[in-house]
Amino acid sequence: MATGESQTPDYQQRKWQNLRKLLERSGPFCHPDFEPSAEILDFIMNSCKVLIVGAGGLGCELLKDLALMGFKKIHIVDMDTIELSNLNRQFLFRKNDIGLSKAKCAVEFVNKRIPGCEATAHHCAIQDLDEGFYKQFHIVVCGLDSIVARRWLNGMLMSLLQYNDDRSLDQSTVIPLVDGGTEGFKGNARVILPGMSACIECTLDLYPPQKTFPLCTIANTPRLPEHCIEYVKVIQWAKENPWGTTTGLDGDDPQHVAWVYEKAQERALKYGIANVTYRLTQGVLKNIIPAVASTNAAIAAFCATEVFKLATSCCVNMNNYMVLNMADGVYTYTFSAEKSPDCVACSNNTQVMEIQAEATLQMIYDKLCEDQLYMMKSPGITTVINGRNKTLYMSSIKSIEERTRDNLKKKITDLGLYNGADILVADVTTPNTITIKLKFIENIDVEMSR
Repeated sequence: MATGESQTPDYQQRKWQNLRKLLERSGPFCHPDFEPSAEILDFIMNSCKVLIVGAGGLGCELLKDLALMGFKKIHIVDMDTIELSNLNRQFLFRKNDIGLSKAKCAVEFVNKRIPGCEATAHHCAIQDLDEGFYKQFHIVVCGLDSIVARRWLNGMLMSLLQYNDDRSLDQSTVIPLVDGGTEGFKGNARVILPGMSACIECTLDLYPPQKTFPLCTIANTPRLPEHCIEYVKVIQWAKENPWGTTTGLDGDDPQHVAWVYEKAQERALKYGIANVTYRLTQGVLKNIIPAVASTNAAIAAFCATEVFKLATSCCVNMNNYMVLNMADGVYTYTFSAEKSPDCVACSNNTQVMEIQAEATLQMIYDKLCEDQLYMMKSPGITTVINGRNKTLYMSSIKSIEERTRDNLKKKITDLGLYNGADILVADVTTPNTITIKLKFIENIDVEMSR
């Protein structure tokens, strides 16, 4: 292509001719509300604002795909910096970019490469951005590797919903979420219409459980290389790490990884265990699942297509969950995930927890962490007594955790909770405090029931 050709009217006309065929004429697969118009392409290029969450393997592909589709008002948020290991699949980065912001480098590359693209980078955590930031977007698409971050983003979009006087949803407040995820040669893409279709919280059981090892096994009878690494991570680091006991283990710090690797090798040798490698050490420390570039590309293509369909209505969007498996050939399947009537994020119903009157606060805490309905990480529990807030337990702040730790052993009735009382629960999985009403149930004599 000759210099300057991309700016000529003839080239611009040819560049978008395939999209115009989709947007300027009707067809059998169009959405019922679709009206062919030349203005739709103008909306994509000049008005439609899309937020990409994550600038890793999926995020790079998404940014490239959407920019080449004509979307110009793209924002991308990511808190990570570029590592050497990223370069084999995150193609917007180069060796000179190591240590720099993923979001900023991705945006600089795409804006320079694709004329007219006006992508904007945000080098921060998604939790650092407020409601006003998220409200400005027409569509959010994410390529995250964290279930906690997905749940937080899902909760944020749910919190933006507004309801009419008759409790019906105001659909003008719905910001569609397109979510993609990959795991080796497997992946999934889904379309979430907040308040209308199944959300992340509705389908928590679809996510694989986090891999953990029993403490007794890693301490006394290690059998796998992962056991040796986990031992150093969980036990040996706190006792011996050369950077001081106040320094947390950072899986992104090469010095920390090398220290864990060396100690894990020593332990593996002691127990006759082989195959402790530096790469495996990184994987255990960061819960890394090997990434495959082709899987990222395929899932990003699915997600970008859904964004395009949602923005234009030129085709009915996916309904609503697609799985892809490329381990043996190529297999794909789409199904409709159903909303959970008790979902803590989107049911718009009062949350009720059934609990025995004799239960301790520890039992409530365990239920919040283990029950499939909640699956929280480190919930903080407060209540209101005589018009004043009372913190029952909070693990996220050390000083408060120490003051409230003894409450876990106490009966909930001794803490002022009663049948019908409300507890207020905050957690990293949600941007909002969740109100849960306690419902006392009768004690069941386990021995008699047998």
